[in-house]
Amino acid sequence: MKKNLRFVEKLRSSGLRPTKQRVKIAEFLFNRKKTFHFTVEELDQLINNKINEKISLATFYNTVHSFKKAGHLKEILTSNNKSYFDTNISSHHHFYDLKNKELIDIQQKEIQLKNLPKAPSGKKIKDIDVVINIETDYH
Repeated sequence: MKKNLRFVEKLRSSGLRPTKQRVKIAEFLFNRKKTFHFTVEELDQLINNKINEKISLATFYNTVHSFKKAGHLKEILTSNNKSYFDTNISSHHHFYDLKNKELIDIQQKEIQLKNLPKAPSGKKIKDIDVVINIETDYH
């Protein structure tokens, strides 16, 4: 149970009661070495295909959005208005593979942005997300 304590704390810091289902979602998302990009629907399929006791889609949506609000996940909106979530919350950019419908990380230092516009009055720029759409080159 000590192993799950980290995930229980992450849930509580997100304002969520640490139910068995939510701990399972947190463990799946955050118990990994590599960045994980996903849609809520993909997460639903990945987890529910592995367990006997099914988790409702509403629980996935509520949990993911609470994690995002608490700063544990980053949301990336692609050109087709699809929301992907990223377990890597550091400032970085993405390629979006149009055919495979997947995000690929681009390190922050690989893109140089110049001449940024001023934020509207009373606002400040919090972060910049660059998503570059890519497709297979058949040449």
